Amino acid sequence: MTVKKGSKHLTELLNLEGIKVISQRQPEGIGIILQLQPIWKESVCPRCRTKSQRVHQNHRYLVKDLPWGEKPVFLEINRRQFKCEKCRKPFSEELDFIKKRRTYTKRLATQILQEVLENDIHNVAKKSVVTTEEIERMLKDAASELLESKPTELKRLGIDEIALTKGKGNYCAVLIDLEKSKLIGIIDGRTQAEISQVIRGWGREVLESIEEVTIDLWKGYKNLVIELMPKAQVVADRFHVMAQINKELDIQRKREKRKVEDLIKTAKRLEEKAEHEQVLAGLKKSKYALLKNEKDLSEEQESKLVQVKAVSSELKIMHELKEEIRKIFKQSENWLTGLLKLGIWLASAKKYFPSSQKTIIRWLDEIIAYFDNKTTSGVVEGINNKLKLIKRSAYSFRNFENYRIRCLLSWHINC
Repeated sequence: MTVKKGSKHLTELLNLEGIKVISQRQPEGIGIILQLQPIWKESVCPRCRTKSQRVHQNHRYLVKDLPWGEKPVFLEINRRQFKCEKCRKPFSEELDFIKKRRTYTKRLATQILQEVLENDIHNVAKKSVVTTEEIERMLKDAASELLESKPTELKRLGIDEIALTKGKGNYCAVLIDLEKSKLIGIIDGRTQAEISQVIRGWGREVLESIEEVTIDLWKGYKNLVIELMPKAQVVADRFHVMAQINKELDIQRKREKRKVEDLIKTAKRLEEKAEHEQVLAGLKKSKYALLKNEKDLSEEQESKLVQVKAVSSELKIMHELKEEIRKIFKQSENWLTGLLKLGIWLASAKKYFPSSQKTIIRWLDEIIAYFDNKTTSGVVEGINNKLKLIKRSAYSFRNFENYRIRCLLSWHINC
């Protein structure tokens, strides 16, 4: 049964610009069907931009829209075909709320894509009025738009990498808008040439607007920034600096532990063996007590830190140096203060962190640049964790392109 009463309220409820509801019906077991009519009597020819009111043909069909409560909603639309009075050729009018040759509205596609990001295609299709084929089409449409789009208002860029397959050297580069904490690119590979190809596609205007680029301690990334973003300041990410220091500290922890274990095996006297076992007890399970930020230690880890410092003077000094440089990064208010404090730290650390000291000296300009705005790629950790969750989710990806689409959609839908 078709009902015309209340069409004004239905039009307001539907909320589609330039469209009014002229009737509605509710066939049993189907849902709500709204018959629509464009408000405008004319359309613009896409070829010559001439307005035309001459309707050549009517094309009526049903499309799926957002449900109203528990009831599915279908829109009976009429995509009119006009005949241009100037170029004498027919053309179909543009309807902003639906793409051509699609059986669903744009806003329904957006909602379905949000659901797919949290679930898999088949489960979403079962719970809604769309088919798996329609969802796959939505994904392809969204991917096409995303891959063609360029970053906007990009001032601070982060370049990092994640392992696609742990332990197999299979990495992909990740490009992040650090101000918006937003993934803007994911690349199948991490070479300078592979990243350069993607970044060049952003165009000169985007590249010249970038003010800072935060990178890990790899020269290839630095060369890339110098070549493509000459106005940008290269910033060595403080978290990668700290990661190298922690790595060197952990190497020393393992070295001392192995040395004590060997001494226990070769000890000839019980007293000597007992003494070494006491040292070993202090070193065992001390990794996180040494590497974790001291202020974040649990009560048990604090107790372990006291133990390990008591049995190893070298690890005690290295831990204190590690905490000292962390405070330098956190507390220095400008580049000059940071430089002076780092200079003192480097002199003290030469004996204990020889590898890290050389790296910091080699990257000193880029590390000091951190103190200007304290820009880091700290948000990358959260983004990387989300990328790993996507890999493990029910929506499995058969190739890298599917994975890239899923990742980009996670940050761009409704952003």
